[in-house]
Amino acid sequence: MYETSRERKPSLLARLFPSLYFYSGVFCTVIRASRRAKRGRYGCPEWVGSSLEILERTEATGGKVTVEGLDRLNSFSGPRVYVGNHMSTLETFLLPSILRPVGPVTFIVKKELLDYPVFGHVMRSRKPIALGRSNPREDLETVFREGKELLASGVSVIVFPQTTRAERFDPSRFNTIGAKLAARAKVPLVPVALKTDFWGTGKMIKDFGVISPEKRVYFSFGEPIAPQGKGDEAHRATVEFISGALGRWEKLPG
Repeated sequence: MYETSRERKPSLLARLFPSLYFYSGVFCTVIRASRRAKRGRYGCPEWVGSSLEILERTEATGGKVTVEGLDRLNSFSGPRVYVGNHMSTLETFLLPSILRPVGPVTFIVKKELLDYPVFGHVMRSRKPIALGRSNPREDLETVFREGKELLASGVSVIVFPQTTRAERFDPSRFNTIGAKLAARAKVPLVPVALKTDFWGTGKMIKDFGVISPEKRVYFSFGEPIAPQGKGDEAHRATVEFISGALGRWEKLPG
């Protein structure tokens, strides 16, 4: 398990202006990463390095990070499908430093992210599975085709089955695409529960909300599941794992 040191204290500037302090660091990291990506010099080591910079900035802002189940990630080898809830932008930045050391990995993302100013260069360098979200059937075929190809080549896939980021987990909006991909590719599914409302959702610009250092950041990885049939049971087990972890964290102080 990883846990931010209790001795870690934020600076006066971070305490007074947490959002300003946090975003200034994030912007610097993203700009550096974008420049490298444009030159074709942004590989996996650089990606992990950027992720660690965001982790450092999170903790320097006063955020406390806990990662559970790290031993489960290394309990077996080979590609897998990570299936988790999606709460904020923070997990997109922090997961690479947790999961890439285990093995090659990429995301399923909205195609529009590849066209974002600055950040788009970084996303394209990671060769994600990009979905347009205008044609669900076409998106499903893309996930199965490209996902199976990636997994067959040894690259794990991170899936957020919710239609959008949400602070509250709604199982009815958590589709089965991750479990179905794992079942079709015949690879393990690893449930991922996370609580990242440290990075709030903005009212005007969704990606830039209020930073709340008092809200602890949690990640938890479940036991790998071998999906059977169409993956329905693996999906139910994933939903139960996420719901259980979120319920447990809500009862903890901070």
